Formats: sequence, C-alpha cells, structure tokens
Amino acid sequence: MAEPPHGGAAPTTEPFPVGAVPWEDWSHGERFAGRVRSLGKFAGATHVGVNMEELPPGKQSCPFHYHMLEEEHLFMLEGHATLRLGDARHALAPGDYVCFPAGQQAGHALLNESDAPCRYLVIGERNPNDVIVYPDSGKVMVRPARAIFRQAATMEYWDGEG
Repeated sequence: MAEPPHGGAAPTTEPFPVGAVPWEDWSHGERFAGRVRSLGKFAGATHVGVNMEELPPGKQSCPFHYHMLEEEHLFMLEGHATLRLGDARHALAPGDYVCFPAGQQAGHALLNESDAPCRYLVIGERNPNDVIVYPDSGKVMVRPARAIFRQAATMEYWDGEG
C-alpha cells in the first residue's frame, strides 16, 4: 500500500452546521463579556483559529491589544460595534472587514455601544511564539514563557552584566 501524501494524513473533517458547535459564555468583571463558538477547534484545526463571537450590548470583546507575530482578521456578520484601533474609533456594520497585521503597533478591541448583540468572525493564526502588547494596562504577554510582564520593567541590553 502506498504512503499517504505528506508523510501521513490528518483525519478528514466533514462539513458541519455552525449550530452544532456549542456557545461558550465568558465574562470578566463588569466590562468584558461575550460568547464564542470555536469553529476551528471543533473542526480539528491546529494552525488557524476561527471563532464566531457574539458581543452583548455595553460590553468590550477583550483587553485592548496588538500582536507582534500573529495576524488577525475580523468580519462583521450581524449588528453594530465600535472598533477601537490605535487612537481611532470606527463604526462597524454587517459586511465590514478589518485585518490586524502582525507587528502593527496599534491596539484593537471591539465595543458594543448599541442596544443589541453583535456577531462576527475572528480568524487568526495560532502562533505559539507570539508576543502580545496591552497598551492600556502596560502589560506584555510572552506566550512561549507562559508569562505576562509589566512593560515598564524593561531594561537596557547590558543591564546587570557588570
């Protein structure tokens, strides 16, 4: 029997209705909340994340942040949201799309300032070596170290080397 191409075959994922993926509700404090359907994970994806997310009125999607190595894409499906991107704010409506390129040093987060939920797709790499910067809170997450640091604690290259 011949070997499968590329040194082995991954299991084939059959098409599935998005409704087959359960919603996962989450919240943190008064400011952050939502729910997510992890479509890519459900399908067995390991390199690209695809999430359908829903943001309730009055909530923010995540802490304001940007990625050094990971690219993200957002496509609005339903409702309206405000995108905070760097120092600007942009109104998003169904059919709007935005890309957050890796290394673009402009934070992003969604706010639902409407009176109805909004729904959107987030597509992005799942880079295990990413570094994420949180400008509002002055934090930096280093994924490979599984640690979050205060950005103010930076040093010069030769500090401590005598």
